[in-house]
Amino acid sequence: MELFERIRRDHREEGLSVRALAVKHRVHRRAVRQALGSAVPPPRKTPEREAPALGAYREIVRGWLTDDLEVAVKQRHTARRVWQRLVAEHGAVVAESTVRTFVAEVRAELTSQTKAVTVPQLHDPGGEAEVDFGELTAWVEGVLVKLWMFCMRLSASGRAFHVAFAHQAQEAFLEGHRLAFEHFGGVPGRVRYDNLKPAVIKVLMGRDRVENDRFVALRSHYLFDSFFCIPGIAGAHEKGGVEGEVGRFRRRHLVPVPRVGDLAELNGLLTAGDRADDGRRIARRAETVGEAFAVEAGHLRALPTDGFECYAELSCKVDTKARVCVRQSWYSVPARLARRRVTVRLHAARLEVLDGGRVVATHARSLHKGSEDLVLDHYIEVLVRKPGAMAGSVALAQARTAGAFGDAHERFWAEARRRLGDGAGTRALCKVLLLHRSLPGGIVAAGIDAALAVGSVDPEVVTIEARRASDHHRSAVVVPITQARGSERPAPTLAGYDDLLTAGAGR
Repeated sequence: MELFERIRRDHREEGLSVRALAVKHRVHRRAVRQALGSAVPPPRKTPEREAPALGAYREIVRGWLTDDLEVAVKQRHTARRVWQRLVAEHGAVVAESTVRTFVAEVRAELTSQTKAVTVPQLHDPGGEAEVDFGELTAWVEGVLVKLWMFCMRLSASGRAFHVAFAHQAQEAFLEGHRLAFEHFGGVPGRVRYDNLKPAVIKVLMGRDRVENDRFVALRSHYLFDSFFCIPGIAGAHEKGGVEGEVGRFRRRHLVPVPRVGDLAELNGLLTAGDRADDGRRIARRAETVGEAFAVEAGHLRALPTDGFECYAELSCKVDTKARVCVRQSWYSVPARLARRRVTVRLHAARLEVLDGGRVVATHARSLHKGSEDLVLDHYIEVLVRKPGAMAGSVALAQARTAGAFGDAHERFWAEARRRLGDGAGTRALCKVLLLHRSLPGGIVAAGIDAALAVGSVDPEVVTIEARRASDHHRSAVVVPITQARGSERPAPTLAGYDDLLTAGAGR
């Protein structure tokens, strides 16, 4: 650039000819003419050199790299692997550096062909939302587990709802919708999905789908429309808002990996994150997410008055250990149902076991496959006949961990076995444990303490003392008649009964 300037300046100020300028500046006359014709030097031409050693194999390499677009990234050809195959399979005599240069050119060409151009969209308030599941990990009770986060994002305001589940089964998919609609206080006109199995049974031509009956029932209940994206990566841009939201929320609110006691505590953290996000601004928007949602909320459709049942109903066989196996986890039921078939209502976070339409057991869904959730009360009738099985039972260990079998029970059991022997003492404990079916745990513990205080391990004494404690508890919260508002009735007395007793004694 500076050389062209000097040539042009000498030509204007000194009037030198092309030959003289070439001699003075030691350049070819062609360069002088270029400088006099334009102040900007012409771009350099990159020489196109042939690669005769690779020429016969260009289409083979191009075919390999094109096929790689359909396979996993970790198993695609590297430039070195391409060179190795050319040498081993085709006997090519070519330098590895030549192959590397050609592979880079082909990849750049293929990348430019596969890059899609998107068009900015304008979303009407309340018109549309997007749904997706995303993975997350968390320390739950000291164990690192993989969980699934349901996310629904309103397209107009950008406000999103997040809730974690132990799975992404259909009951979680349905429950996520119900919770999201309640969180927003309304229903958007249309919801975008990829081809999630809880919603789509089979992908047909174009946008047509064979939809799951339960998903159709959900859509009919809330009266929203559904839109399914193109399968695979090609359709990811069609719901790019929620795709980016899952990653953003995970990085913003779940780093470092949270440590919680249970799934409910984790969902409390997600709810707090949703509230905090109301104050953020998306891109260069003037209003916050919360302010935009305040406008959009008025355009959402009203929620239906009745709720939607988000459970899957299963038929399960109870095994000889009074357990049912649901989604590879075991849950106890009353022992009398052993070897019988029962109905299980499987919700996203809990399950209910029904016998003849009546709920006989309720459990929180396990986060771990192969786990056992056993309730000690379900085995009491068996332990009365087999008291020796009590000490080593899994149900007892879990009751101790959960706090259902506390210090009062331990002291009563130890004293009963000392006085009555292991078998009879354990049977006495079982009779005491049956009181939990009709009385609160604190009342039963008070009855145990009262019985032990008088030196008794008789279950009948515990029953009497527990009922006395229960009556005392109820009377403590009853308002006396004389203190009732607006009452002028005098307090009752026993004077009349005393007169009757005196008269009877005289006869």
